[in-house]
Amino acid sequence: MTRFIDVHSLVRLVDETGVPQFLMALADALRDDFLRWREFDKKARVASHSHLGVIELMPVADDGAYAFKYVNGHPNNTQLGLPTVMAFGVLAEVDTGYPVLLSELTLTTALRTAATSAMAAQALARPGSRSLALIGNGSQSEFQALAFHALLGIEQVRVYDSDPHATDKLVRHLSACTPLDIVRARSVAEAVRGADIVTTVTACQGRATVLTPEMIEPGMHINAVGGDSPGKTELHPDVLRKARVFVEYEPQTRVEGEIQQVGADFPVHELWRVLLGEVPGRETPTQVTLFDSVGFALEDYTALRYIQRIATERGVGQQIALVPELEDPKDLFGLTASGRRRAVLRRAA
Repeated sequence: MTRFIDVHSLVRLVDETGVPQFLMALADALRDDFLRWREFDKKARVASHSHLGVIELMPVADDGAYAFKYVNGHPNNTQLGLPTVMAFGVLAEVDTGYPVLLSELTLTTALRTAATSAMAAQALARPGSRSLALIGNGSQSEFQALAFHALLGIEQVRVYDSDPHATDKLVRHLSACTPLDIVRARSVAEAVRGADIVTTVTACQGRATVLTPEMIEPGMHINAVGGDSPGKTELHPDVLRKARVFVEYEPQTRVEGEIQQVGADFPVHELWRVLLGEVPGRETPTQVTLFDSVGFALEDYTALRYIQRIATERGVGQQIALVPELEDPKDLFGLTASGRRRAVLRRAA
């Protein structure tokens, strides 16, 4: 049988654990998997684009487990009462192909993205960073703020969104659950000024310039999350040229990330190499670092494995017959009504 984790089951796991604790545990698991990067069979996600958005499949595997995520990105969905991003995923045994877990990944994607952001910032931001500018206050924003508070000790969050209702929502939620000093800015420039870390997580379409070069200050760490598909970016290309840039999986980020705006020879460094100590991260206190985060399948693999473990330990979720359970593994027809009647006739004869 396959364990099924629907939205209600995932919410139960998160609530029982606590959001900050869930994010910290997920960040630890992500770091462990990034440290064994070479063990994974990796490929860029498969995308199907339309004029309204994108639908993607994201596969990855090691010797023991295979995972994939189905995910969309449709910025106009909010006008229809739907989330911009919706996702589900599967974890299967490599040896047999048997699916052991089917899980929601919409809420999980926001959690794993925030955990990955904070994990990267631990390696790249200046030690002692205490202020975060959060540009884009939609569905992922609370998780980003909580992850940076829990993993880096961020004390102040400066928030801005072109939609004031989104900022109202973010301020209401953070005020109720954290001791963070929340500063509501009147513009991107005001939010960014003097910040140690800047996260951009907008749903802007096209070649947006949420951050421009004059906003960037020495020593900043930039966490660029919202630009994640061809033709969709958040940063002026000169922001990239001012920074030491880090990515998840270079072949995918060259197509989908902020670095799609610069030449194929523009230097970048994969994050796993920094975590392993193979290349330096931040080289000086005044250097600008940038994590060009588009989301990679390994992060979903980690999240699915973590969910599978804690759900099994706590007995959360349903056991469902996602694939047939057969007495004779060669007799699939026997599941049907015609097949059962033939079995009865054989027994009667």
